[in-house]
Amino acid sequence: MAPAQQKYIEDSFQRDTQYIPDRVVAQPTRDGEWPVEAGRYRLVVARACPWANRALIDRRLLGLEDAISLAVAGPVHDADSWTFDLDPGEVDPVLGVPRLKDAYEKRFPGYPKGITVPALVDERSGEVVTNDHPQLTLDLSTQWIAHHRDGAPDLFPEEHREEILEVADSFYEDVNNGVYKCGFAGKQASYERAYDALFSRLDALSERLERRRYLVGDSITEADVRLFTTLARFDAVYHGHFKCNRSKLTEMPVLWAYARDLFQTPGFGDTQDFVQIKQHYYATHLDINPTGIVPKGPDERVWATPHHREELGGSPFGDGTPPGPVSEAEAVPAAHNRALELLGLSHR
Repeated sequence: MAPAQQKYIEDSFQRDTQYIPDRVVAQPTRDGEWPVEAGRYRLVVARACPWANRALIDRRLLGLEDAISLAVAGPVHDADSWTFDLDPGEVDPVLGVPRLKDAYEKRFPGYPKGITVPALVDERSGEVVTNDHPQLTLDLSTQWIAHHRDGAPDLFPEEHREEILEVADSFYEDVNNGVYKCGFAGKQASYERAYDALFSRLDALSERLERRRYLVGDSITEADVRLFTTLARFDAVYHGHFKCNRSKLTEMPVLWAYARDLFQTPGFGDTQDFVQIKQHYYATHLDINPTGIVPKGPDERVWATPHHREELGGSPFGDGTPPGPVSEAEAVPAAHNRALELLGLSHR
């Protein structure tokens, strides 16, 4: 999500998806294609944002940390841009700018659209390359293969690509975007339509996952990454803040077990910063939460409880292996995700 990206059309929330269409590919052949090159690009994320969290998970699962550097914006952005207020001097140490907007406007002066994360920035020029997050994550899997770690999973296997996209598309509008349709609805009828569609789709996903460990095939794919980041924020934010309150995730047995299974897989839970997640939504959306008070709960340690999903078979990484420990420089503080210490995934 991003500043200036929310629109209300006929009292319903409409997401601006007019992203920068450029891509970073292994063999550029046309305008708008940039070359894959280790050490050239910087991935800008905010840990609070579910769309950025997808890219963060994929980068870690595929072992691209050394090939693509990471910039983390603070959780509470200003009126029109994500800011690097977590860094010394509130300036990104590589790009040398205080706001992500600077990278957008360096390439597109007066850039009129949303300043979104994730964004890939060219370190040489300081210009934004792309913010097309659905394509960006697929390209991490398919175009950066030469830089994947040994044992990296295939998150977008060729034999399952059509099904992965079909399944991901099926829950994008009702779940990933559906929680926002509930939260930013301008009229009761719009809210109720979004609410009904959200829980109808969650029920369908529960049915799909009742007898299979993952959404597609026998191992983690891009579809699981895309669903997980919404589920991870459900009880902490969407249930109360966005009025998605028929059921908490913890009250939906199949989805709750599925989400815990992923959370406890290296690359998923160790990218979740629950403090920043709550700070972003509750302190930024002052039209919904005028006091700006950030809730203290829920207790994230429940994410470390047994899920028993391994009984369904399958293997998280297929023929691959899990990523190693997250580097200390990129680790989520233990106080921001207390489940990590229980799982042995915490640095401190």
